[in-house]
Order: sequence, then structure tokens, then C-alpha cells
Amino acid sequence: MTTTTRVLIAADKFKGSLTAADVAERVTAGLRAEHPDVAVESLPVADGGDGTVAAAVAGGFEARRVRVTGPLGGPVEALYALRGDTAVVEMAAASGLALLPPGVFEPLTATTAGTGELVRAALAAGARTVVLGVGGSATNDGGAGMLTALGARLLDAT
Repeated sequence: MTTTTRVLIAADKFKGSLTAADVAERVTAGLRAEHPDVAVESLPVADGGDGTVAAAVAGGFEARRVRVTGPLGGPVEALYALRGDTAVVEMAAASGLALLPPGVFEPLTATTAGTGELVRAALAAGARTVVLGVGGSATNDGGAGMLTALGARLLDAT
């Protein structure tokens, strides 16, 4: 009886150069070229930042597009992923550093409101479980924008 060697390529992005799917594809191609007898399967993964929704979509979730508030207050198009009653939301898609103009950082005014709007859209689509990836954020509002977008009212203690 012969045993087939099996390899799973679980690759994250190479930020600024390749997506997780691109990394997995290239590693898979290289492995197959050197070892054609090896069974190779690839699955893009993410660490909770940029690419988290794409990894969920690669795993069988459906991408949903929503217009939300970006980190500087203007509208942006963002994706979340949905499968059954589970949604994957990526903070970076709505409130991320990649949405800022080059060299512009607004730590005192950037908002997570768009992340809350993504969560709200996922809930409206039937999600009962929301997996929230919080990497890649351009904000430091402690989630206050997200909470207010979800209906919370923040009070001053004084």
C-alpha cells in the first residue's frame, strides 16, 4: 500500500505585495513543480486584519457589499462575509488604515462607525453570530463609533 503525502498550504497575506490567496497559489505551484506526486490543498487565512473577509469567502462564505462610513467620515464600500447565521466582519474594511490618503493620520477624529454599520448590516441579513476581526484599524476611539452605530448612547461621567 502506498501512502500519498498531503500538504495543506494555509497562507496569510504578504502585506503590500500579495493577498493570502496569491501567496497560497504561488506556494502551491512551487510545491507541485518540485513534487508532482504530493497532494496539495491551499486555504487562505488571515490574522483579523486586512484579508479576513477574503479568507472567509475562500472558505465558503458569501461576500456582501455595503456602503458605510469610512474612518474619516466619508462613505466607503466595504465587504462582510455571511454563511447561514454567521457573519465575518473586518474592521479594516470600514475603519482601516488602507482607507486613509497617503500620509494622512487622524487619530483624534477617526471613527469606527463604519464597522458598527457593517455589523448592523450583517445582523439585518440574519446573522446571529458575528466574528469581528479588529486588525488594521486607523482608529483609536475604543469602539465608541461602532457602539453608537449599533444604537448605544455614550454618557459623560461628569
